[in-house]
Amino acid sequence: MSSNQNNNVRGRMSSIRHRLAGQRVRMKMGMHFFQSIFLIVVMLAVWLAAREYMADVAVPFFERSRSLTLASPIKKVDSFYDFVNVVRTLRYTVTSKAGTVILQEMIIAPVALIVAFSSGLLALQLLGDLISYSHELRRVKRLLAPIDELAAQAEAISRIELSEEKYHLIEEKITSLEPTEEAKLSFGDEDLMGVERAMNSLLTRIRESNRQQARFVNDASHELRTPIAVIEGYANMLARWGREDEKVLDESITAIQNESAHMKHLVEQLLFLARGDAGRTVLNPVRVDLCEMMQTVYEESLMIDEGHIYKYSCPVEPVYVLADEGLLKQSVRILVDNAAKYTKPKDEILLSVGYAGYNEVYVQVQDTGIGMKESDVEHMFERFYRSDEARSFGGTGLGLSIAKWIVDKHDGHFEITSREELGTRIKIVLKKDSNP
Repeated sequence: MSSNQNNNVRGRMSSIRHRLAGQRVRMKMGMHFFQSIFLIVVMLAVWLAAREYMADVAVPFFERSRSLTLASPIKKVDSFYDFVNVVRTLRYTVTSKAGTVILQEMIIAPVALIVAFSSGLLALQLLGDLISYSHELRRVKRLLAPIDELAAQAEAISRIELSEEKYHLIEEKITSLEPTEEAKLSFGDEDLMGVERAMNSLLTRIRESNRQQARFVNDASHELRTPIAVIEGYANMLARWGREDEKVLDESITAIQNESAHMKHLVEQLLFLARGDAGRTVLNPVRVDLCEMMQTVYEESLMIDEGHIYKYSCPVEPVYVLADEGLLKQSVRILVDNAAKYTKPKDEILLSVGYAGYNEVYVQVQDTGIGMKESDVEHMFERFYRSDEARSFGGTGLGLSIAKWIVDKHDGHFEITSREELGTRIKIVLKKDSNP
């Protein structure tokens, strides 16, 4: 990037700052102007209402007739002088239903006084707006500081001229880098400090990604090892005694079926997360009524789970979001399944939909189960994570990870409140779709 180009970039940034500051000042001036017009109308209406009340309080307001009349009729207006006379002789007349004049007021004087007061106030406000230009410019400059810093860094990088010797130094250091967790690049050259920081940051991210993948593979292997070992054990027992002993035969078949179903479910969850991490899961966003979706989940829960008491609440009006309905419903079902798993029979599970703020809505699942410790809440969305209390309830530890992946892809977030022995409340907060 040449010096002229750098100057052009700085010039454009300065021009943007001045335009934004000027736009802010013009917006405030326009707002104050319309506020003054509104103030004039309100003050005049209040003054006239007060005069009416003082004139004759015996006649109710709704029994009065109001009109603007001229004190002396003018046949035609041919000049500015005639127009001034019309304005000067204009009066506000209030009469009762019986025709009795309650009030006749010349309105030019109060209107002139109100306009003069509002104009003076407006002038002070506009003067303050003009004076605030420098403040707005500093404010815009502060807001755009990260962009200015980025432009400065790009300019600094563009000025770096690497010799062939420096290129060889970078190549040598990269080639000789040891594949350990702590190894970092160090060129020992001030000109290459930016390159050194960038490459070490990249190495850190690559290593973290590799650690996550290795942990995922180890956890998946561990989870799959158990059902495979159970199936293998019962298959061996079938081979030895299953032909003669019907009890062993029935027990083995039941155990193999259960473990096969568990392993199938685990593999499906692993494949879902793997496809999501690889970017192969495509969302199909449509306009979804959360009330209808949660009503469906509620009815399904009543039919599938008769051991708990389900309750459902939703606003009267539809609550819309832009989402992949199938995936969003899957995340809610995961929360409902967890609530049912950790809640005692005959206890309540509450499903609800509502508004979380000006432009946000939520779906909520609340149970009265075992609850969670604060330390467990921090890790509840990690893959294969299960608290000590939850291990006795079974499961794969992947459901909440899948729910979080789905919610993250919808630009939403979770809000969790949990107390041990009292229960857990989980909200999925999403952006409201305001389009008709």
